[in-house]
Amino acid sequence: MADAPKPVAAKLDVAQTHVASEWKIGSPLISCRYDPKGRFLFAGAQDYQVWRCEAATGKATQLKGANAWVRGIAFSPDGASVYTGGYDGRLLWWPLEGGAPSRAIEAHQGWINAIAVSPDGSLIATCGNDLLVRVWSASDGQPRQTLRGHETRVYNAAFHPDGKHLVSVDLKCNVLHWTLADGKVARPLKVEALHIYDKGFMADIGGARSLQFDTKGAQLAVGGITNVSNAFAGIGNPCVVMLDWATGKSTTQHLAKETFNGVAWGLALHPEGLVLAGAGGGSGGQVYFWKPGEKNEFHKLKLKDTCRDMHLAPDGLHLATAHFDGFLRICRMSAKPA
Repeated sequence: MADAPKPVAAKLDVAQTHVASEWKIGSPLISCRYDPKGRFLFAGAQDYQVWRCEAATGKATQLKGANAWVRGIAFSPDGASVYTGGYDGRLLWWPLEGGAPSRAIEAHQGWINAIAVSPDGSLIATCGNDLLVRVWSASDGQPRQTLRGHETRVYNAAFHPDGKHLVSVDLKCNVLHWTLADGKVARPLKVEALHIYDKGFMADIGGARSLQFDTKGAQLAVGGITNVSNAFAGIGNPCVVMLDWATGKSTTQHLAKETFNGVAWGLALHPEGLVLAGAGGGSGGQVYFWKPGEKNEFHKLKLKDTCRDMHLAPDGLHLATAHFDGFLRICRMSAKPA
């Protein structure tokens, strides 16, 4: 297997970001993830399948056996295994090169909303609509821990880079910091900006639709929706909140300069220090670029259709967006060839 692509940040020119490729899957897409070596891009679709696309050509292969809408996609650090979880509550192991799932377990009652893998690859964390966070052995699928404490649907989870701690976030954007050694809550945190209770519709809207630690574990980025004026219609604005991990306090709220109705479904903390988010909703699709500590974006790219996920490629130069119209769009953050 080829080595991981080398970062090419020296060629980065965000102002020249453009859609370099469009790959048609056909069915509306709800997730996308590059494998750690950047050879493939995986996507979950509303046709109940997972699709694997060759990053160099866009050639798509259907991986048969998911049989669910798949929002959670993650990988072993060596890239040899793919893990997926969907609305049926099953956690699946797949070989990267294709074929049927090598293992399937009943992980949750109802949706698995996200999957995270520990830095050493030994553990898999899942979270779901059953209010649970569960930790599994990656080698044999045996349950390690069931973490109870959320009172609403759990939308996302992430391992701290030290491998000793885990965070999970629910619908009301309550963030629970877990110590893996004992499975207990070390501290509860709250991201107020990303949740509201709409008294008119008597409904909550919010939660972390995207979540990522920086490489040092000093900051936690939480993406979602803010300024919600109608929970039923999902009318609000995309937002990424940065938390200082040591204090648990919000340091920056990254927002759009102009009103955009949508959610920050995917985010990335770029090696060059930038914060990126793929947003989608009633206003269509948009990719935002923020500098550290700055409220509003310094650049944005309008996309053809509603964006439902975004992922940064290992080379640091490309990013993928998954769309409702059934396309994967690959953006290159540099000038177009002459």
